[in-house]
Amino acid sequence: MTTALLISTYNWPQALELVLQSLCNQSQLPDRVLIADDGSTEQTHVLIQRYAEKLEIPLDHVWHEDQGFRKAVILNKAIAQTSVDFIIQIDGDCIMHPEFVADYQKAARLGQVLSGTRVNIKEGFLPELWRNKHTQFRVFHPALRNGLRALHCPLIGRFYRPKKRFSKKFRGCNTGYWRKDFLAINGYNEAFEGWGREDSDLAHRLIHLGCAMKRLKHRALVYHIPHKIRSKSQLEQNNALEQYTKDHRVVRIELGIDQYNIKS
Repeated sequence: MTTALLISTYNWPQALELVLQSLCNQSQLPDRVLIADDGSTEQTHVLIQRYAEKLEIPLDHVWHEDQGFRKAVILNKAIAQTSVDFIIQIDGDCIMHPEFVADYQKAARLGQVLSGTRVNIKEGFLPELWRNKHTQFRVFHPALRNGLRALHCPLIGRFYRPKKRFSKKFRGCNTGYWRKDFLAINGYNEAFEGWGREDSDLAHRLIHLGCAMKRLKHRALVYHIPHKIRSKSQLEQNNALEQYTKDHRVVRIELGIDQYNIKS
């Protein structure tokens, strides 16, 4: 099984640097890294180039022009450029536990969508975070809002069974899925523009395809850096798109990854 770590980002190199540093701290590395860049400026490009030279694995920076929030589009473009078997997906504001990639590699099973654990960093800790560039946190660390969730214990996590229904705990900022399943549903629905619901829509369609969803409780930990949410002006429209997917058990959408040159 080959794996790619897919990181979405937009104009926050300060956070992305911590994410990439946490990648360097991984006990096991993925086969390659994909950075899906929704139109960041040169500062982000320079940072990514620095880590591309530092890492021992390939790093692909997939960028398009900034035309508003088009996360679904750039994720499709990034995945179209890889032929790996399994995608591990995070956002560019999620610092990874040292066993993050290894947890996904060990848990991956055909026919399953995985959902890791997100631990929130307190907003009041941000000055300290930026000053000392923390990338590792112990259980009950004062930086964390929900410290017990930061317990890394794969043994406990094994008691969580896969279920063929959507979990409200699912987060697109910490998920893993098989590329063949992603292609079968035609990837992200690019009808989603603006913040919200593109990730959960993807998860619903993977379940409609026949995949089971499994939570990696106390495994695959990320530490989420707090930030202001971008405009929710499109949320009502995006809610309606997701509801249609749920009501009609949509599997494959029209405006998806197949419009790009998909690597075989």
